Amino acid sequence: MNILFFGDLVGKPARNILKQVLPDYKKKYKIDLVIANADNLAHGKGVTKNTVKEVIEYGVDVLTCGDHIWDTNQALEMLEEGNYSFICPANYPILDHKKGYKIIEVNSRKVLIINLIGRVFLKDHPDCPFRAVDKILKNNAENFDAAVVDLHSEATSEKRAMGFYLSSRVSAVLGTHTHIQTADEEILDGKTAYISDVGMVGPKDSVLGCKKEFVINQMMTQTKFRYEISNDENIMINAVVVEIDDGSGKAKSIKRVNEVVRTRSQIAL
Repeated sequence: MNILFFGDLVGKPARNILKQVLPDYKKKYKIDLVIANADNLAHGKGVTKNTVKEVIEYGVDVLTCGDHIWDTNQALEMLEEGNYSFICPANYPILDHKKGYKIIEVNSRKVLIINLIGRVFLKDHPDCPFRAVDKILKNNAENFDAAVVDLHSEATSEKRAMGFYLSSRVSAVLGTHTHIQTADEEILDGKTAYISDVGMVGPKDSVLGCKKEFVINQMMTQTKFRYEISNDENIMINAVVVEIDDGSGKAKSIKRVNEVVRTRSQIAL
């Protein structure tokens, strides 16, 4: 089984490029399941029903999220309505854990997808991600053949600790949130694929997808940050391809995707 996992999708540029490249990626990497982090899907801040529907139509099977989930009121509405193409961090106190994971059948194998958020350096005050994932794994012990965890976290130390904590218990622990792809992919204990951060899908000439001059000005003046997505048509695509053994659920390999693709038409932000 081959799983394609995209890093944080930044606004319409990311949505446009997914429509453009995803069919080819699925063929090139022989993909069975596509997962993407949607924390910045709707103009860089959270999700909307329309943006979730859009990328699902392009071929993404499951969307995870992070600390920007509450930037729009539509995320909670989707979760309460039972939109199971979209999950949120399971360790937010406001929600029950069931909205933070999904089990999907792929080639007659059940894949458990879990979304967590870290606590180090983040302004939110979620429950313990370690205890939350323990509860999910315990409650679904007989219900999955492979498991993929998206830990949306600022600190590499927290992500690394989670990787070791879940080593041999899940198929992959994939970090998101920083928008910068790390070069530390490996198979922990010969069983669990790991990377500290998958990166982002968004404009290359930017600071984490935003217009660089706005970010620089905010840092120099300490004034209110004006958020606007860069209009660069060169899009950075960061993702990983994880190969999982169908029989054992162990990860066989993890490969980074790190390329710049130019959009075919002018992006309307």
